[in-house]
Amino acid sequence: MAIPNPNAPHHEDDDPHQENEMLDADEADEEISDDGDVPMDSDDEGAGDEEIQMSIQLQNDSAAHFDKHTDSIFCITQHPVHSDIVATGGGDDAGYVFDTNSAPAAAAANGQPQEREGLQELFKLDGHTDSINAIVFSEPKGQFVATAGLDGKLRVWQGVPDGTKWKFLAETQEVEEINWLITNPSSNHPNVIALGANDGSVWVYQISIDKGSELQVLQAYYLHTETCTAGAWSPDGNLLATISEDSSLYVWDVFGEAAAQGLTSSTNSQAVVGLTGVDERFRVEGGLYSVAIAPSGSFVTVGGPEGHVRVIGLPRLAAISEAGASSGGQGASAKAGGSKQAAAKGGASSAGQTGQILASLQAGTDNVETLSFSLPPLTLMAAGNVDGSITLFDTAHRFAIRRRIEDAHYDEESPQAVVKVDFLKKEGAGAWLLTSVGYDGVLRRWDARGGTAAAAKGLVGEWKGHRGGGEGGGIMGFVQGGDGSKVITAGDDGVALVFSTPLA
Repeated sequence: MAIPNPNAPHHEDDDPHQENEMLDADEADEEISDDGDVPMDSDDEGAGDEEIQMSIQLQNDSAAHFDKHTDSIFCITQHPVHSDIVATGGGDDAGYVFDTNSAPAAAAANGQPQEREGLQELFKLDGHTDSINAIVFSEPKGQFVATAGLDGKLRVWQGVPDGTKWKFLAETQEVEEINWLITNPSSNHPNVIALGANDGSVWVYQISIDKGSELQVLQAYYLHTETCTAGAWSPDGNLLATISEDSSLYVWDVFGEAAAQGLTSSTNSQAVVGLTGVDERFRVEGGLYSVAIAPSGSFVTVGGPEGHVRVIGLPRLAAISEAGASSGGQGASAKAGGSKQAAAKGGASSAGQTGQILASLQAGTDNVETLSFSLPPLTLMAAGNVDGSITLFDTAHRFAIRRRIEDAHYDEESPQAVVKVDFLKKEGAGAWLLTSVGYDGVLRRWDARGGTAAAAKGLVGEWKGHRGGGEGGGIMGFVQGGDGSKVITAGDDGVALVFSTPLA
């Protein structure tokens, strides 16, 4: 029997049923003897068994997981009062609120452990038509949860006090895409959020249950000329620092406190600081991508490409009493009397080194992706870089480098980007612990004190469970509120993992 040549060219008009594809008459009587089943030869004889049986061993150190997302999880937030309540948003245009403390007990059958069940959602945050890339609970009580998406929508839900039930409150859209969303940390300005957009604009909203005023615009700023990449509130909630791909930094006087104390810029009454690439000392080629304000509120730090970091002084605002603070942000006119009264009672405002470049630092060789400050009395600043490194600076000693951790995140082939670093927000024991995640899919914790940890780099623990391997498997963010004994990660693999991270 003739066997067609598999390498022969095929023509579209060839018909396999034509006579030239049939058996010849003299071949019809040919008998083919049956020698029984004969095993096929292996292409790599002798080497195939080991390769076929090889399996990938995946390490999973998590205590629980949430897997309702069908695409990457881009953002995560934690309830400010009930730290077990977490919300996530992802590339599937959806967000979820879930309880990390509700993991079902692992069942066993015939002595064998069964597959672990995932955490169940408390509520699904829907209504977006593109990825949710920012999500926050409002401060100080977590009364609202807000989502922001690449569809330009800002959507808000109202919750019950324990964070277990939610209902849709309001939606607004002023821009094409929203890049980031942050909540005001001060109880003087409850339920205030800010966002930055791809057109460079910055928006500040007051969330309220008042009908018709659920999302009230307090301020809108338009000085950035390219996409606004990040923002940070001052600890007292009065100032908002924003940065852009145009290499500009603006620190906005959102509630008029600085204006009431005569501390705003002479060229722009809305800002206390305005720096752009026109100033060669400040200029960072390629834009700015990370920003953080020190716990003292005395300076702001920004980071950009090639490891460049700039530190800029901020004004010292006179403290105001909570009773004199505004819950709705009426602006400078409502603040002037309260601010002057506070100053008269012993508060002191000062321009100090406002707008001055206090330091130009080097933190790695690639983009500075993330910044974090330790709480007093420690005076440390951590900078995470796309080159996989973490650099620790001592802000009390001219920003001297305390330690540089090369390859803080890495895989078998190369260093992996550090996505987020964050000091534990607590005083006393554990305040020196720095948590980091990266594209390698690993959660790590470091002792930022020099020479106190057993490992040379200060590594005190690492936890695995995400797929890793760079794109499609890294960790996109995490939260570690409460006492720091639990970290919840947002995975590019579409899974949120809950890790038990004891401090001792």
